[in-house]
Amino acid sequence: MNMHHNFTATGTGALPTSGRPEFGQASASAMSMKWSALHDAVNVVGMLAGLASEPTRPEIRNFPAMMRDTGGWRRDLAEQGIGDLSAVMEPGLAALLAVHARGANPAVPALALWQEFHAARAALLALTPPPGASMARRLG
Repeated sequence: MNMHHNFTATGTGALPTSGRPEFGQASASAMSMKWSALHDAVNVVGMLAGLASEPTRPEIRNFPAMMRDTGGWRRDLAEQGIGDLSAVMEPGLAALLAVHARGANPAVPALALWQEFHAARAALLALTPPPGASMARRLG
């Protein structure tokens, strides 16, 4: 039995001028999942800091979809920024949980991490194009 398969679908693969693969919807979905996981993590951090959970505003919830639709350098920076924020939050949350497990109060470092998250998120949200910016203007 021949188990050789060709996984290259028509319309996918490298973009002719970018030298980078185009992952399209799968990449946007991964960004959405990371974005959601970050907000789950920051809610735990906020709880450890003694803060109430914040409601998710539409501009925050829709950020990954907005970046997917915007594309280009804004999407690239958003993906990189979400990855960078994940790299900070993961060990930070682990450390806070370890402090809490030892019976110490993690409120002060949790508040610091919570503030860092919100500052980084504000910078990412600033990548959103202004309302009414047309795709033609962004590409041209």
